Amino acid sequence: MLLLSCKEVSFPKAQPTGLDALPLFPESICGEYLIRNKATGEIGDTIIIEPWGYRMKDAREKDWLGAGRISDTLMVKQYQNFYFINFKEGDQWILRLLRVKSPRVLELLSINLQDDLECEAVLQKLGEKFIVKTLKQNDHTFYQINPTSAQLMSLIQENYFTGVELLRK
Repeated sequence: MLLLSCKEVSFPKAQPTGLDALPLFPESICGEYLIRNKATGEIGDTIIIEPWGYRMKDAREKDWLGAGRISDTLMVKQYQNFYFINFKEGDQWILRLLRVKSPRVLELLSINLQDDLECEAVLQKLGEKFIVKTLKQNDHTFYQINPTSAQLMSLIQENYFTGVELLRK
């Protein structure tokens, strides 16, 4: 889920605007987490959050799924109980959220556009709130919006962002 999907809601700037990026992930959320599908309860891959970024392992402990290092193309911002993970793809910023539910449980969230019917409904609702620019780059389609920080928090509260649970090992 941290990796780029074929269809993404994107942003012209790292989100939320007006907040400085963190130089490191805080120690309080660093560790190894099992990824659990909230609907099925299935346990999948492992994500390891390090102060410098993240890396992922598959269920057989193979460390081939990827990694990201905090830099000028992977920015982390913090507000309330959320960590906003922004990564740059071309000239677009893709956003993932880490919500701290408890010291042992995080949620990894994004705006899911993978199901065609759900994608159409989400884009229609976003179009009522924002100008949505459709941009195509290689095999990816980006639906760019430009919310204020308050509008972004409203999208979070309205459950536009969904995802998986991360359970600390």
